[in-house]
Amino acid sequence: MNITVGVLALQGAFYEHVQLLKKAAASLTSGQSSSKWEFIEVRAPQELERCDGLILPGGESTTISLVAARSNLLEPLREFVKVHRKPTWGTCAGLILLAESANRTKQGGQELIGGLDVRVNRNHFGRQTESFQAQLDMPFLDPSSPQPPYPAVFIRAPVVEKILPHHEGIQVEEISREETVVAPSKHAKDAAALDAVSSHVEVLATVPRRAAKLASVGKHIDPEPEAGDIVAVKQGNVFGTSFHPELTGDARIHSWWLRQVEESVKRRHEIEQR
Repeated sequence: MNITVGVLALQGAFYEHVQLLKKAAASLTSGQSSSKWEFIEVRAPQELERCDGLILPGGESTTISLVAARSNLLEPLREFVKVHRKPTWGTCAGLILLAESANRTKQGGQELIGGLDVRVNRNHFGRQTESFQAQLDMPFLDPSSPQPPYPAVFIRAPVVEKILPHHEGIQVEEISREETVVAPSKHAKDAAALDAVSSHVEVLATVPRRAAKLASVGKHIDPEPEAGDIVAVKQGNVFGTSFHPELTGDARIHSWWLRQVEESVKRRHEIEQR
């Protein structure tokens, strides 16, 4: 199969994502995938239309949403994620944009795309000077064998504050919250899109809640087995991480996600051929 993956290139660390995608694809073609991959930077609706999967990079979520609106990309992005239900991954700012609700945000100051039934807390881990790296356990990357910890980089990172009940529409209960914005309602329509819908949010990674307190003291934090802040989630076609995988040389999450994209494309083709 020929598969095109886009990286939204309006602002933020899009170049770094493209480089790790290329590295991940090279490792997959050694035996795990027979697909032919193309990676493009997305700045216009016609480029988005070519994509089978999309990454929303880290950066400034407010800036990305404003530029997307001015570039006539905001509505096509919502269609891509919530109507066509194509695989989409958001990192840091991208996670904020993909949330159905975001707090610590003034009304009118931030537009959301939505797709993940979660409320995110912006800049949960503090200012940029309080950035840190944590070694996270991520068994979902390869359940068949033990994986070494992943070096997760947190920079002014959001956190999933609450998993919300799934609604076929807008998160009405969130609207009344102060300093909270909510994503507009969009519905999947065709069979392939409906197949990708999930009412269940999977928690894929957490970081200890003590991380915020230690961030200004030690840059490297060893996670504990106790429950902590949610920093990676997946719901159907949408995946989100609080941290910046693109700022490491570790392509394991990119490789895992490309396999998710490949499976989605195969499934879509099977449904469309019925």
